[in-house]
Amino acid sequence: MLIVAPFLARLNRLLGRTDPDRAREVFREEIAGAIALGHSGGAMQKEDRDRLLGALDLGDRTVEEIMRPRRQIEMIDAEAAPEAIIAQMLASPFSRLPIYRENEENILGVIHAKDLWRELDRLVRGGEGIAALDIVRPAMKPYFIPDTTALDEQMREFLKRRTHFALVVDEYGSLKGLITLEDILEEIVGEITDEFDVIARDTRLKPDGAGGWQVDGAMTIRDLNRALDWALPDDEANTIAGLVIHEAQMIPVEGQVFSFHGFRFEVTGRQENRLTKVRIRPL
Repeated sequence: MLIVAPFLARLNRLLGRTDPDRAREVFREEIAGAIALGHSGGAMQKEDRDRLLGALDLGDRTVEEIMRPRRQIEMIDAEAAPEAIIAQMLASPFSRLPIYRENEENILGVIHAKDLWRELDRLVRGGEGIAALDIVRPAMKPYFIPDTTALDEQMREFLKRRTHFALVVDEYGSLKGLITLEDILEEIVGEITDEFDVIARDTRLKPDGAGGWQVDGAMTIRDLNRALDWALPDDEANTIAGLVIHEAQMIPVEGQVFSFHGFRFEVTGRQENRLTKVRIRPL
């Protein structure tokens, strides 16, 4: 604090107090530069650099960039049989699942596994049995946020509301994805894995044995840059597949090769209009 305060005072004198946003931007750039310099000089480990830069970036990034897209959201049908709902919850790697009725835009609530087990215990002890289960009854009210919400703002909201789960909607109110507090924290500390997702996440990035990497198309550019210490741009796309499509100005077919930003990109997997696998090699 003793170092920061005089610097801010000088910054205010130079820029004037009429443009606080510009002052914060310059201050942030100074910090980022100092962090990068410390890493390049060997005074800071890569992991420490990534954490500090990740925390700095939260104010400039939105939930849309890191949310789980709609097609990857697992949901529970409120009209499903109680036995099917219980089986789905037991098999799911997630502790919270949205509940819908008739169509997936009609979200009725979010059920936590513990709340479901408590409700089942109540029904069994009361003599009603599992057949009387109404999955909506123990569910939490859905929490919707716009896709333009800044990550640092959303992290504060999560802590304020004491909830870790939000559904992301676009400007028309249509469901786009979901985000959790863990997703935001991972932008600072890196991947947080457990016994359910460690295998799936490890397969996103594999060396190809020829100096390149086989990359999952859904992997974010930021995660790839962090893992391999690259500097691929992420201002026009969030994922590797999105970057290839943006640069190619088309949806490539399997086997097509492109070169941009100092790397060679080869599409090695495609499903419908999605690029599932891309082989990347520095030129």
